[in-house]
Amino acid sequence: MTKIFEITHRDGAARIGKLVLDREISTPAIIQIHKKESPVIDSGSLWKKTEFNELAESQKIVILPHKSLPLHTRNELIEEIQEVIKSPSNSAYTGTVIHPFAHSYPASDLYVLGAAKQLENQPRDFVESIIRLRENTRSDSLLYAPALATPENLSMLIYIGVDIVDETLPIIKGYQDVYLTNSGEYHLDRLHELPCACTVCSGNTPQEMIKLPKKERAESLAQHNSLKLGEEVRVIREQIRTGSLREYVERQCRARPWLTAALRLIDAEGVFLEKRTPVFRSNTLYANTSESLNRVEIRRFAQRVMERYTAPELDTLVLLPCSARKPYSTSLSHQKFINTMGKYRKYVHEVIITSPVGIVPRELELMYPAAHYDTPVTGYWDKEERAWVGGCLRSYLLKNKYSNIIAHVDGAYREICGSVEKELGLEFIYTADDGVTARPSLEKLGQAVSKSEDGKKRSSEEAKIDLMRAAAGFQFGRGAGDILVDGASVKAPFPKFQLFAEKQLATLIPQYGTIALTVEGGLRLRAHPGYKVKIGDFTPHSSILAPGVLDADPQIRPNDEVIVEGEEFFGVGRALMSGWEMKECSKGIAVELRHSRKIAN
Repeated sequence: MTKIFEITHRDGAARIGKLVLDREISTPAIIQIHKKESPVIDSGSLWKKTEFNELAESQKIVILPHKSLPLHTRNELIEEIQEVIKSPSNSAYTGTVIHPFAHSYPASDLYVLGAAKQLENQPRDFVESIIRLRENTRSDSLLYAPALATPENLSMLIYIGVDIVDETLPIIKGYQDVYLTNSGEYHLDRLHELPCACTVCSGNTPQEMIKLPKKERAESLAQHNSLKLGEEVRVIREQIRTGSLREYVERQCRARPWLTAALRLIDAEGVFLEKRTPVFRSNTLYANTSESLNRVEIRRFAQRVMERYTAPELDTLVLLPCSARKPYSTSLSHQKFINTMGKYRKYVHEVIITSPVGIVPRELELMYPAAHYDTPVTGYWDKEERAWVGGCLRSYLLKNKYSNIIAHVDGAYREICGSVEKELGLEFIYTADDGVTARPSLEKLGQAVSKSEDGKKRSSEEAKIDLMRAAAGFQFGRGAGDILVDGASVKAPFPKFQLFAEKQLATLIPQYGTIALTVEGGLRLRAHPGYKVKIGDFTPHSSILAPGVLDADPQIRPNDEVIVEGEEFFGVGRALMSGWEMKECSKGIAVELRHSRKIAN
């Protein structure tokens, strides 16, 4: 348990932190390990037949003496070397070199990924080795990947969880007459102009630099390359702060095929990123690439719709297309659909079909990311989109049964519905022949829903309760919604619903579609499993620090609504880290409290 590193911002596996040694350093960080002022000191290789002298550096991280091995080394040799490396150090903080294929991880403040440079252009080994290391070491330990970072791959390194890099490769590239940018590298003699305005490039041309003496040219290129790496790390830190790193990585990974492959392999692993990804962000989710379909937020939403959402007991389902404006019900097209259905709307259940989110029940249209995404609209859906959305619709209809299904869709939406209809042996009623907002289509929609009048219906008050039930179930798990809304009523206009049962239980937060509990609402869910944080015998005020957490539900993610319990304390608030992190971290805020009170057990 390190006491020198505090994580302040999280975006998937990437994080910004404060590393406090002889000075405070913001991570992700670039170090110059061979310089005296470096916060990390390398003790050197044990392959050298020289006696190791301990480094008395209490305010620096000392990398213990190590035996580096090539990437493809026999497992038994890796294990043998790892066991031998137990050299003493009187430094307060230590680093340990770990081979990428190692399976044992001694306690350490810093882990150095051995043979890191050899992982370049090896996407599977790169992804598997870092995920394995991250999953088997403490969440507040640091990861250093030496001699691997360049401006073009830095975002991927940080996205997968690397905290520290160095300037080694940019400097080497400079001595090889290679000019680095964040979109690729260029040999100096093939450039016509310098696409940079740094102190090295400003006022210079490639032709002038080529004429410089070899040493001067190499030093200038190395300086430029290092400046570009520094610029890139600052850009990435800002992307983490705004929650936009994924979009940035999707752009940057196009620089090299191995980076694109690495992103796809990270997504395919699934659990690693999901357990580190917040349940909502304050920024728009831009789904601009095919890889966006595999984003944690997209897959998580679809999974929760299937596992946690229960459709209202209505006989008729109306399938509708998505809209550019979010939430859908505020768009011009959906206003036309709603007005057309009129008084018969109480007899039908509305579900929106969309890429990349899949399907969105009307009750969840405010929930992140259903109301927070944007995607290119061309009218063309590729096979992956069709398969994903069709699969979501198919799974939904297998779980939720309706007597009548009205599909007010056209184009690719209709083709997807037709495929699912045929596969499941159902019969859809199609009402849009000339565009979904054309008058004849709307008239057919009105006629179709009017025939549902003999079926089950729900009042406007019941529809409000259904929304609050769906949101609570989506957040806290199946069954939580029923517990929370039992005997309650909804006050305040949409979308700022407030749930009351004598006292206020919860508020709907329209920005994210989530439920914010009061203490009374939390007490209702006290017996429901999940999303609980147990603290020691103390009375917190505005926040709870990680060292005060005794136990936490491992399914808690950053920004989740959580219930906090102590021996004589009960509160509700928002998690700032995942539940499994709360139990591991020795620094940082675990929960921001909103409401609390003392209780007697």
